[in-house]
Amino acid sequence: MTNSYITVIGGANVDIQGFSYEKIIFNDSNPGNVKISLGGVGRNIGENLVKMGVDTKLISVVGKDFLGTKILEEANLVGLDMRDSLIIENNPSSIYLSILNELGDMVVAISNMDIYEKMTVEFIKQKRQIINNSRLCIIDTNIPRDVIEFVLTNHKDIDFFLDTVSTTKSKKVKDMIGYFHTIKPNKIEAEMLTGIEINNNDDLKRASEYLLKKGVKNVFISLGQSGVFYNDGYKMNHIKIPKIKAVNATGAGDAFMAGLAYGHYHKMEIEETAKLAIAASIIAISHENTINPNMSIQNIKLKMKEIGLC
Repeated sequence: MTNSYITVIGGANVDIQGFSYEKIIFNDSNPGNVKISLGGVGRNIGENLVKMGVDTKLISVVGKDFLGTKILEEANLVGLDMRDSLIIENNPSSIYLSILNELGDMVVAISNMDIYEKMTVEFIKQKRQIINNSRLCIIDTNIPRDVIEFVLTNHKDIDFFLDTVSTTKSKKVKDMIGYFHTIKPNKIEAEMLTGIEINNNDDLKRASEYLLKKGVKNVFISLGQSGVFYNDGYKMNHIKIPKIKAVNATGAGDAFMAGLAYGHYHKMEIEETAKLAIAASIIAISHENTINPNMSIQNIKLKMKEIGLC
């Protein structure tokens, strides 16, 4: 049925994560645990949405190799539709290698994501109907700038959500920011997008208003353990959260974005959407897997009650 699904255009890769048992000692071997799982911002958002009960299509790029086959097989198992993704021969699938400290926070990462450059405007033109029939479309900045620009400027009636991914990658959409309906930068990314240094709530207000004037409809600025600031031009608030010990903080942002998309999909008010997204991100960081197998809309609502967001 038209408009019954969400489309995600972005990354799908294999995550190799090293968890240190103790405080990281640089230039040395650190005892710990190594875990291999599937990841990628777009793929993670997509799987979280599926776990929340939303039909989701992911348009990504994978290699015709063992890892690419694994990504496609796992997507099929969890119910994430990757049939419109690009499969490339003679190119390795994307790999993301990260090291996490004893607190579960990332210390350093290396990403081998050259394959995403193989997604072209000619390829994405073939997906016009898929995108146009979406309820909304999420874009992550792993994909090439010209592809993002083409999608934004040739699909006028779709609400686009932006996952900035990183400060460096978000630079490629700085001059296109007004095409996005909803964005969720962190503090540093918001500073880069606006040129406004953020030190307090007044600065958050100014930065969000700058983005709203550019054409964005909903601004959510992630503040880590300090919560989330949101502004849609009518309502704004800084929602603080209780201190949570992270088992693995890697998937928090992806779950948060999935929560924002879920809220828009179900026509929820901005404050309720923000609270739901926060609860989703807290569930995400409470498991060693990037995608918490216990993610569901029922558990999100339970978590909202548990931490006083209802």
